[in-house]
Amino acid sequence: MKDNYLITGGAGFIGTNLADHYLANSNRVTILDNFSRVGCEENVRWLQQRHGDRLAVVKGDIRRADNCLLELVENADVVFHLAGQVTVTRSVLNPREDFEVNALGTFNVLEAVRLSGAKPILVNSSTNKVYGKMADLEVNEGDSRHAYTRPCEGVPETRPLDLYSPYGCSKGIGDQYTIDYARIYGLNTIVFRQSCIYGSHQFGTEDQGWVAWFAIRAMQNLPVTIFGDGKQVRDVLYIDDLIAAYDAAIQDIAKTAGQAYNIGGGPKNTLSLLELIRLLEHQFGRRLEYTLAERRPGDQLVYISDIRKAKAKFGWEPRVGPAEGVAKLAEWLRQNERLFAKL
Repeated sequence: MKDNYLITGGAGFIGTNLADHYLANSNRVTILDNFSRVGCEENVRWLQQRHGDRLAVVKGDIRRADNCLLELVENADVVFHLAGQVTVTRSVLNPREDFEVNALGTFNVLEAVRLSGAKPILVNSSTNKVYGKMADLEVNEGDSRHAYTRPCEGVPETRPLDLYSPYGCSKGIGDQYTIDYARIYGLNTIVFRQSCIYGSHQFGTEDQGWVAWFAIRAMQNLPVTIFGDGKQVRDVLYIDDLIAAYDAAIQDIAKTAGQAYNIGGGPKNTLSLLELIRLLEHQFGRRLEYTLAERRPGDQLVYISDIRKAKAKFGWEPRVGPAEGVAKLAEWLRQNERLFAKL
């Protein structure tokens, strides 16, 4: 029975929602976080108010392979590795920090699992950026979005990796180490290559978490900058669906271990930036002003996850569509507007 969960980066957006899920089901959860990101303190305060002492909070850093990390892993049944440097732009400005957090940090967590007696399940949060620019996929331009020229179910896990940008390289290293530790050491490790997760407790910024960032600006009646033409398309996934995927994957670990899975909204749950703006204007009842700027290096015109492998292996598929998910996010923002007064 799995009842003790360790979440690295657990004070962040995904970690907070994941911790709440397992705590609400009477499990014990430990969060390991260095509290470097905006919103972490507010997220942990909310969890503590809801769940009390069943939540343990440890301030630490995965860049240090110390006894603290070893002890936390030893006591866990499942480790969700969510800690990371999360933006391409910051990785370009400070590639050493990016490498130390995403590559070395992931290695440290994997080593802690390998050296433990418990040998907990490990789920590593990776990214669709490991596939690079995918310049070979032809794209057409429509009125409000770009689209693949040829109909397809999206990008499959069989596509070769193309590690573009320091961020793509550092996440790709952690991604491949996680798979190899299953192959070489027999560990129960899983990789989720995630695409555009959004939802409550997300303190999005201009560099990361674009759905939440646009929603925050719409709530505050402030303009946004679009890097590109706004017709870039992503498959978006509401946080509740991601948590369902995590849970389904670890419950069927005999089938899922040692594999990478593309986890996103898939072809049925896609948005362009311009389409998101229209949804937010409907939610907040006013125009969201925007300006256009040069497209960022490595930005894919279209990225859509092929999620059929996850459905085949552990029976998962998204349930929350973009209109419903954006409405849920907007409602959470309205209820917590005070948290964003200084952003």
